[in-house]
Parts: sequence; C-alpha cells; structure tokens
Amino acid sequence: MIQISQLQLTPGVPEESLKNLIEKELREKVSDYKILKRSIDARRHEQIHYLYSIGVSLASKSAEEKLVKKLRKKNVTLYKQKEFVFPVTPAILQEKLPANELGTDSPKRPLIVGAGPAGYFAAFFLARAGFHPIVIERGLDVEARTKDVEEFWDKGKLNLESNVSFGEGGAGTFSDGKLFTGNKDKDGVLHAVMNTFHEMGAPVEITYDAKPHIGTDKLVEIMRNIRLEIESLGGEVHFAHKLLNIEKDKDQANRYICQIESPEGEKHIETDALILAIGHSARDTFHMLYQNGYQMEPKPFAIGLRVQHPQEMINRAMYGDNAPDSLPVADYKLVYHSSNGRNVFSFCMCPGGYVVNASSDPESMVVNGMSYSGRDSINANSAIVVSVSEEDYGSADPMDAIRFQEKLEKEFYKVGNGKIPVQTYGDFKEKKASLSLGAFEPAIKGQYVLGELSQALPEFAYEAILEAMPDFARKIKGFDQADTILAGVESRTSSPVRINRNPESKEATRFPGVFPVGEGAGYAGGITSSAADGIRTAEAVAKYLLENQ
Repeated sequence: MIQISQLQLTPGVPEESLKNLIEKELREKVSDYKILKRSIDARRHEQIHYLYSIGVSLASKSAEEKLVKKLRKKNVTLYKQKEFVFPVTPAILQEKLPANELGTDSPKRPLIVGAGPAGYFAAFFLARAGFHPIVIERGLDVEARTKDVEEFWDKGKLNLESNVSFGEGGAGTFSDGKLFTGNKDKDGVLHAVMNTFHEMGAPVEITYDAKPHIGTDKLVEIMRNIRLEIESLGGEVHFAHKLLNIEKDKDQANRYICQIESPEGEKHIETDALILAIGHSARDTFHMLYQNGYQMEPKPFAIGLRVQHPQEMINRAMYGDNAPDSLPVADYKLVYHSSNGRNVFSFCMCPGGYVVNASSDPESMVVNGMSYSGRDSINANSAIVVSVSEEDYGSADPMDAIRFQEKLEKEFYKVGNGKIPVQTYGDFKEKKASLSLGAFEPAIKGQYVLGELSQALPEFAYEAILEAMPDFARKIKGFDQADTILAGVESRTSSPVRINRNPESKEATRFPGVFPVGEGAGYAGGITSSAADGIRTAEAVAKYLLENQ
C-alpha cells in the first residue's frame, strides 16, 4: 500500500474531496482509498485545517514500489505499519494442546481476574486462539453496573462492588473513553486494539483519528459485545466473583488455587495460568498479594483537582473567535514545572464532559472526568495534578503509597460531608470556602456542595497548582479566572504501585504462571495501553501454556 501524507482539507469541505487530492498527488486515477490518520492543525487560527494520511493500494506491490520511485515525493511513501498477528491459532492449539485438555474444569484454561480493558483484551485474543479463558470480575455486568452508578450519583448510595471503578469494562467505562496514547506502535498491537474496538461496535473514525474517542455511552455497548464474543468462543465471564486469596498447589508445581467469593458461596478454581488485571482501585487485592509474597514497589503517581471551564471558552482559545462550527469541541494539554520541583500537568481532559463522583471505598471521595460520545456538555474539564513521590509518604513500603491515597480521599470526604466538594478558583487562592459560584454552573454527575478544598490538599500540591495556573492562563486565556470551578480530589491518575514482573515472560517475580497486567499492575496508563498490555500478555500466556503442557 502507498501512503500519502499531509493532505489538507478545510473544515466543512466533504471528505469525498480527498479523492481529487489523492489523484493529483499520484498523477493517476484511483478506485479506492483508506484513511490512515486524521488530525487538526489549529496552530494558525486563520488557517485551521484537517491533515490526512491516506493509504492507496495498486494492483501489485511492485506497481506501488514503481510509482513511489517514479514520483519521488517526500509525502508519498510505501506504508510500513506492521500488522499484528496473534501467534497461536485454534489449529496450532489443537495440534499442541488437544481440546479435551481445555474442558470445563481444566487447569489449562487461563483464569483472568478483572474485566477491564487489560483483562478483556487478554481474554478476547486467548478465546479466539481456542484457550477457553475464564474471566472473573468482582463487579457487575455493564447493564446492572450502570444502574448502580446512576443511583449513586442521584442518591449517594454507594455499592462497594459495583461502581465507577469496579465492574465490566473497568474504570475506563465511566470516563471520557479516550483512546489516545503517546506510545509508539512498533509491533502493530495498538492498531489491533483500535481495530478490535471498531469490530466490536466503535465508529470507524477511531482507527484513524489522531485523538480517538468513544464515550461512555458507546463503551457500555462495546464491552458487552466483547463479553459475548468471548463466551461464543467457549470462554466464560463471571460477575460478582471476587478474588480473596491465591495459594500454590502443594501437589502440582506452578499451579494455583484461587479462592473466590461468589453469589453461590465460596469457590476454588485451579489454573496453570493466572492473569491479574485487577485495576488501580483494588486495594484489598493489593494487600492480599503483598502479604502472599508478591514483589511490589511504589511508583510515581499524581494528585490534584478537577477544573471546569465553559467549553466555548476553550474552543475560542484553541480555534480562535471565528472558527467554523463544524470543528469538534477543543481539548488541551498543559504542563508546568513548579519552583518546588513538582511537575504540574493536565490529565484526562474531557471536552464537553462532566466531573463525576468516582468513589469506590466507604467514606472516601474521588472525582474523575467523563463524557458521552457527543461531547455535548456545556463545560470542559480536566484534572490539574501534581507529581507525588516516596518522600511525600515517607516510605519505600508500597502499601504506604496506597495508604497515602486513602487518607487523602477520606479528608476530601469530610470536606464535602460525603458529597463532591466544589470551590471557585478565586476562593481557592484565598483559602476560604466558597459561598456562591460565578458566571457558570458546574457539570457534575453526583451530589456536590460548596466548600474549601485547600484544607484537605497537601501544601506542596496547593502551592504547585497556584503557581501553575497563571502559566496555563498564558496559553489558554481565562484559565485562571476567578470563577473557574474546582472539585476534588483527583487521586487515581494511575496505580501507586507496580507488581514486579519479568519484562520478557510477563510473569510475576518468583511466581511462574502468574501474569500481572494493565494499569493496576503498573504497566499501562489508560484504556488503549491497558488493552495493548492485555494482548501482549495473552501472547506470553499462550507461549507459557504450550511450553509447559
């Protein structure tokens, strides 16, 4: 395939016009083409345009090579994206591990703990290879989970096992559904993630947009489709199944017995391959693993507050005052290095979104950002967070990193008396509780109350945010205006700990056959990188099972 880069279209011009641009670049007629990438160049507000990278296939590879050589254009090259192919097929598996060894109670069936992106994508690819994986998830399916989350937002009734953090789809389901990652796609796995999402119901645009986005409403449907695909291929998905303990089998080396709490009572599942896709909020599971000798280490994370501005203000700052209405709502990315040595940055920016109560522990307060596929809320929001290190909680004990988070969340719960505490930036600067809001209302899912956030935020974070906001306002006019709305606390930007694993085999240190994976294990950040880590771990699991049958 030939790749044509840097094709420009003015907003509002139909994409069908690309065909003329392609033929002009190639100097010949084409019957078909494929969009490989699309982005917006808004650096000059008077000349905003879309940038496209297009793929065109000719009759043969040699014909493509001949045309590229003939044209000698820097923007016309041979397409070099590597295509990911899972190394095991049902035919290969049947030859090396007969189907009768993957029966209902066979320990050869991979057991996957967690139905978030990492767990589901690992299960999806293992199921397609014929391994009949078993997925257990402490939370509920997306249908029941959605009802529990909406009841919590409306009435404040928290279900500890079915909430914004726990349940089918993981924490990413009730988020903005951003699929953008800064990681390089050297092996084609990121491309495979996007194609899988599209196959399961996401719009085709996610396969080529520079900043792909699905939205909570669409993610619910997609995660359900992934589950149905896993089950149709002989896999199992069990909800309300909570992992309580893992023990090594005394009679069989490298086999594990998992103690599970379920609606039917306590269960025990034996497995030779255990994938831990537990997510960053499964604190009780982290404690259990640590007590059982799994090696962990604290890792950097960040804490801060959610800021809200009118989306119209962000659009003007990013696109200018005369931008066409056809442009999508604008987003931003901000970074600042404060004088106290802290990195301050925007995180999980949600254009046209909502701030949501994402609590999963009793008497704790956590906020996150979310948007639907239409991104049509009147406000934009993002987390403005500050880096945290071991020195802040005074220990190299990984459990102390978790305790630091827990303490912070409980302090913010007290500030809001169980509701999301909200404050204007003007009052935040003066360390006084807000008694009223300014020119616009917050867009929030969950009950909220006006209060004083500075009393619960660590001083180093408070100082760093105060210093960063004027710098952000130099990039986005009005960012530090007095009626900017703050809410807290954003404390789960990533897992505060990492479960150590072998970088090649993906196995937990000293526990062969156990595979920590995804954001919770400390090896990903966000939906796409978690899904990619799930796929790569599925490869490692397939190899392990075939080599140790």
